[in-house]
Amino acid sequence: MTSHNPAPGDPGASAGPGAPGVTADDTAAIAAQLGRVPRGLRAVAHRCPCGLPDVVETQPRLEDGSPFPTLYYLTCPRAASAIGTLEADGLMKEQTARLAEDPELAAAYQRAHEDYIAKRDAIEVLEGFPSAGGMPDRVKCLHVLVGHSLAAGPGVNPLGDEALDKLPEWWRKGCCVQLPGADAEADAAAATGGDDQ
Repeated sequence: MTSHNPAPGDPGASAGPGAPGVTADDTAAIAAQLGRVPRGLRAVAHRCPCGLPDVVETQPRLEDGSPFPTLYYLTCPRAASAIGTLEADGLMKEQTARLAEDPELAAAYQRAHEDYIAKRDAIEVLEGFPSAGGMPDRVKCLHVLVGHSLAAGPGVNPLGDEALDKLPEWWRKGCCVQLPGADAEADAAAATGGDDQ
């Protein structure tokens, strides 16, 4: 299976700390993925191997001051649909049961929770708010856990990594959304014989 967490420099690599801002094309792609203008957008936390954002980092508070504790927000509709299938198949219930029975897994999941809180607190502390996805004691949303795994890389969130490994390669059919003007650019490139480089 192809890695869902490419190495830095690969098309699917995380933007990471200090990365340049979100481009207009990124914002347009995210809006098309979500079907609405993204709220609290801070950075692209991970790019799909197709090149589009698939996880964004959001501000801990929205523009109106409302708390928004979900730091890593999965935007790709194909990945989201595949994760929804895992949830419907009972993976969250099975993972939650294993947390109660496996102290090593529970400890690793606790560390994932701490990682999530630390990264969010580095932006702004949301006093009294949990991390997300049910961490640290249950699994409430695989979308959040997979988003965390994609943004943080393998080995940080064990249950997010596990869900990610069960997903099909959602990018294989091409980009999930088409940016306005993308067809015109492709047509222009074909008419001129390809790239200008």
